[in-house]
Amino acid sequence: MMSYQVSANIQETLDKLLALPQVQKALEFAQQDADQTLENQIELCKIEAPTFHEEKKAARYAEMYKELGLENVHIDRHGNVEGLRPGKGGGKKVLMEGHMDTVFPIGTNPQPRKEGTRVYAPGIVDDTRGMVVPLSVIRALDAAGIQTKGDLVFVGTVEEEGIGSFGGMLKWLDDNQVDASISIDGPSAEGITYEATGHMTCEATFHGIGGHAHGAFGKVANPLNAAARAVAKIAEFQVPTDPKTSFCVSNFHAGNDAGIHAIVPEATIKFNLRSDSQEVLEELYQRILNALQEACDEETARWGKDTITVTHKRYCNVPAGTQDVHSPIVEATYAISSYLGYEPIFFHGGSTNCNMAIGKNIPAVCLGMGSLDCGAHTLQEFFETTDAHKGVQQALLLALLLAGVDGATVSILA
Repeated sequence: MMSYQVSANIQETLDKLLALPQVQKALEFAQQDADQTLENQIELCKIEAPTFHEEKKAARYAEMYKELGLENVHIDRHGNVEGLRPGKGGGKKVLMEGHMDTVFPIGTNPQPRKEGTRVYAPGIVDDTRGMVVPLSVIRALDAAGIQTKGDLVFVGTVEEEGIGSFGGMLKWLDDNQVDASISIDGPSAEGITYEATGHMTCEATFHGIGGHAHGAFGKVANPLNAAARAVAKIAEFQVPTDPKTSFCVSNFHAGNDAGIHAIVPEATIKFNLRSDSQEVLEELYQRILNALQEACDEETARWGKDTITVTHKRYCNVPAGTQDVHSPIVEATYAISSYLGYEPIFFHGGSTNCNMAIGKNIPAVCLGMGSLDCGAHTLQEFFETTDAHKGVQQALLLALLLAGVDGATVSILA
């Protein structure tokens, strides 16, 4: 998108914002605050928080909110941590969030270690960095004495990873109203995620009678064969490249070693479907369901005996969505990234908490960490500290453009 142009209104509002002495003071503070932010990051990283088990990290994060003077700090009924920095009025209510859960199980015992300009630990970036960027934003606003027009709501969300399916964010948005949303979660500060890749994670179990591998042969149909037939059908699917669409049978299970001489009574497959188009995603899901039933019918007909049946369920159902690439929040993010010296990159599609806001037609973007990210979701994950403060500056400026600065600027959403 080499010819991308930011509208005059957005650029002029950003220029006016940057001309304010208190904003420059906040940006300078964000750079000076880098060591404190990293200290927070290391502390939180040590607290294990796999999806659905974020309680200990949530408790400490709530304490950090209170230490910074946020109002109405609490852990909601879903486990999300929330705090409010109230505005003076007349602006837009803005959410800034990072998720608290990681992909690593209890017992991983992350112990961050510094090597040069990098800090290594599982979970040090995704999304521990997303939790501490807002803390630095709050400190910078306070240090500069900046009062926003609209409220700034800070939230540490649960259940983002895996089968959590952005559940914490979805539940929070179901319970609360905001005018814009900023998620902090992603590999690079250059990247702008403004679209939502929809995805479904599903399970299908084929049911039969089962029996002895030799004694029951020819007398019963085999659920495992039906599952294999279904996988073979799915493997031949053709899907569009634009909108980007994918499918993957990721798990196949039937029987056990002790029953190796048995026709299994049931067999299960799990699969993941993704698309940047909700319509294409739903069509693909229906094709999958058709393939499952065809596999049952074919296996039943092959033996002419008992009937193979299939049951299925969806663990995750995240909607796809998009917003205008020239919407105010997207243009503002682009302009800010350019100001900070980056060459902005638009990520077409994405799977972040941002999906849930976009799905509710709330202006939303997902920002990167302000650092190179390497090895996310691996034990070798590391955080590069060089220029990491720019991620804080980016989030801070976007929040001010969206909420408005009391006595100085109006919200770009006005």
